[in-house]
Amino acid sequence: MIPSAIHLDAVSLTFRDGSRLFDGLTMNVAAGRCTCLLGPSGCGKSTLLRLISGAADCHLDGRLRFDPDPPASVRCAWMGQDDLLLPWFSLLDNVLLGARLRGTLDRDHTERARELIAEAGLAGYEQALPAALSGGMRQRGALLRTLLEERPIMLMDEPFSALDALTRMRLQNLSCRLTTGATVMLVTHDVMEALRMADRIIVLGGTPVAIKTQLDLAGTPPRRPGDPEIIRHYEPLLEILLSEAP
Repeated sequence: MIPSAIHLDAVSLTFRDGSRLFDGLTMNVAAGRCTCLLGPSGCGKSTLLRLISGAADCHLDGRLRFDPDPPASVRCAWMGQDDLLLPWFSLLDNVLLGARLRGTLDRDHTERARELIAEAGLAGYEQALPAALSGGMRQRGALLRTLLEERPIMLMDEPFSALDALTRMRLQNLSCRLTTGATVMLVTHDVMEALRMADRIIVLGGTPVAIKTQLDLAGTPPRRPGDPEIIRHYEPLLEILLSEAP
């Protein structure tokens, strides 16, 4: 897997109702690194992920580039805010959905999925249907399904929002390990989460929406809560976000 850099050059988006988002936004996402997007609700973080995944229903002015540019069919894995588990499939079958659809499902895939389900604290629920799982359990299943795709670009939209603090930290650690070498874009509202997981943090805000600040972090994620980078940057980032709040 060769990770891809992502370049947005003077991007503006126009939707079907005539509304616009961004006004010549330029952003560079480094290959093989984790970039976290922070910013107030409605500033376009999720829309950016949909645009990069190819799922945004809007007109693009400007240019979106990938370097290198893998085929669209294998470029991205995307986890949205909804878990989208198929209600008639078990947890295990949902986690294995990608391999099943590609016709590559085998014993190795199944054993790997079982190992990750156990590591995510879901052992014993492999055959449970989504209706029998809590929201946090379903979110863990959706995250595992995404991580098993092992694509050059991994797009994750608030993937830990429904989890308790200890489970969130465990899954953050797991995600960092499994996405090593991939280009990751992570949307979050949690400053601590961004500081633990990111190589670069980009804060969006303003009208029109623009990059308010960009921060490159030292060290290798996931960082421990007492890491000097977290201590040094937590309050300044929080102040920037508070200044952008409506």
